[in-house]
Amino acid sequence: MEFSTGFRWTRLPVLAAAFILGSVLTVSAQIIPPFSAPAPDDEAETEATETAAAPDVNDPDILKGIDVDKLDWSQLAVDAGTGNDVMAAKKRAQAAAKDGLNWSSNANANGSSAVTVKQSVFSFWDARIGADMTVTSEPRTMSELLAQKATNGGSLPQSSGSAWATATAPGAGSIWDKTAVEARVDPGAEQSKIGASLTKSVPLSSDTSLTLQNGYSVNQQGTTAVPGIGGHVTRNYETDQTAKVTLTDTGTSITAGQSLSTTDDKWLRKVGAEQKLFDNVTVSGSVGETSQGAINKSLTAGFKKSW
Repeated sequence: MEFSTGFRWTRLPVLAAAFILGSVLTVSAQIIPPFSAPAPDDEAETEATETAAAPDVNDPDILKGIDVDKLDWSQLAVDAGTGNDVMAAKKRAQAAAKDGLNWSSNANANGSSAVTVKQSVFSFWDARIGADMTVTSEPRTMSELLAQKATNGGSLPQSSGSAWATATAPGAGSIWDKTAVEARVDPGAEQSKIGASLTKSVPLSSDTSLTLQNGYSVNQQGTTAVPGIGGHVTRNYETDQTAKVTLTDTGTSITAGQSLSTTDDKWLRKVGAEQKLFDNVTVSGSVGETSQGAINKSLTAGFKKSW
């Protein structure tokens, strides 16, 4: 709210005090019964009480040494319904921390560290940016140098990193439900990728649902120019189609799909299944075709927990 009158901000506390005093007097006039003269025996006691309550010029000044103009009066603008809500304050702090810069680091077996940093830039579409880096430490002694070379096949590990951005947007009416976009750039390997996927979910029954997904991506690979040979860039276009049936009661999901790329120039089909054994533990398996004609089989078990 903006005030366009000629009052200075230093007079606002005085006006607020006058307003509050007037409100108190009005309420008091409504709830205090009509005044009646005290009994003769109570006159001395009443006079003593009024004398004690009256301010004295010799009382200490509680505002001494305080610059009233520098007080933060905005602290009084608090909603009475939520001013003392500690849980709401904690939730706001957690949301601010979640949307801020988030760092994580894990040690690798070769002595390097995998560092990930990410930050939310638009919560409505769940848009995030980040970087995945492999950071190596310089050996300080000859024994550390020999140990790093032995772990990495005779060579020292090199630092690398890639930047990425993701966003999830709504779909287009009844055609699809969700749109996901992802981009990644790796300057060291001269690689970049941008892709998008369209997802549509259809309930088949109370405990069964069907999810259809179409994905499209472009992969770009560059080569560094050397004397006598110029660098060039190659692009690979990929598309994939996936159908997934989920049984909520049993924790089972069955997936069937196919993919096509410009390097393979033929559809490669794949089927798989995933079973939830108990809390946070799943087992999945898949069988798929490869461009060389062989069959690729895999069986994995995973544990996932979020907190």
